[in-house]
Amino acid sequence: MKVHHLNCGTMLLPTAHLVCHVLLVETAGGLVLVDSGLGLADVADPRRFGPSRHVVRPVLRAEETAARQVERLGLAREDVRHIVLTHADADHIGGLADFPHAQVHLTAAEVLGSMAAPSRRERIRYRPAQWAHGPRIVEHGPGGETWRGFAAARELDAVAPGIVLLPLPGHTRGHACVAVDTGTRWLLHAGDAFYHRGTLDGRTPVPAALRAMETLIAQDRKRVGENHARLAELYRAGDPGLAVFSAHDPVLYEKVRAETGARA
Repeated sequence: MKVHHLNCGTMLLPTAHLVCHVLLVETAGGLVLVDSGLGLADVADPRRFGPSRHVVRPVLRAEETAARQVERLGLAREDVRHIVLTHADADHIGGLADFPHAQVHLTAAEVLGSMAAPSRRERIRYRPAQWAHGPRIVEHGPGGETWRGFAAARELDAVAPGIVLLPLPGHTRGHACVAVDTGTRWLLHAGDAFYHRGTLDGRTPVPAALRAMETLIAQDRKRVGENHARLAELYRAGDPGLAVFSAHDPVLYEKVRAETGARA
C-alpha cells in the first residue's frame, strides 16, 4: 500500500509545536484516512474547535487540511472511502465534513463517550458541531485477536487488508491506535496514547505544557501511564519492521516521513 504522511493541523501550544499526523493510504478499494485533522469548516469558523483553541492555538490553514492535500496529490476527495479514527477530539475529526461520503470507523466505546451517551465531563470535551453533517458512523467492538501483545485487536477487512484497530483507552473512553501493514513494515499510529517522543525513548525531556495537558484531559490517568509503558517497551525493542509515532510529535512525524517518503 502507498502511504502518505500528512500534517493536517499545526498547533502552537506554549513551549511546544504540534502537528496533526494523518495517514492517507492508497488501497485497491480506494483511499483511506487514519484520522482527519482539522477541516475546511474549522478554518472558516474557529469556534468549531472549542475553547481549547485559546490554549493549543491551531494555525488553521486551508492548505493544511486533508481535503486540500488530497487534491494536491491529484486525487479526488470522493475516492476517500473510509476514515479510521483514533478518537473523537476536535483536532482528529475536524476534517470529517470534507469527506461526507466516507464511512467513519471508530470504537463503539468512543461513540458512546462522544456522541451517544457522554458523561458530564465528556459533554464538555467533545464538539457536536464536528458531526452535525451526519457522518456514516461504523462502530467496532473489541476484536478477538492480539497484535504484538495488544489484546482485542480488530482487523478492518471491510476497509482494507492490513489495517488493524487496537483499542487503547485512557486518553478517552474509546481511544484506539491504528496499525497499517504497508507490506515492508508496520506503521503504528498511536493517536494521543502519548504526545511526545520522550515518553518512548526515556531520554528526551517532555515539555511541561504537554505533560500538564496530557494529565488534565486524560479520561483515565492510570491507564494512560500503563499505555506509555507498553508503547515505550515496543519502541525500545527497535524492531526495524515497525514505526511507532503519535498524532502530534513533529519530530516523529518528520522522522517517519524521511524514512519512508510517500511510500511506506
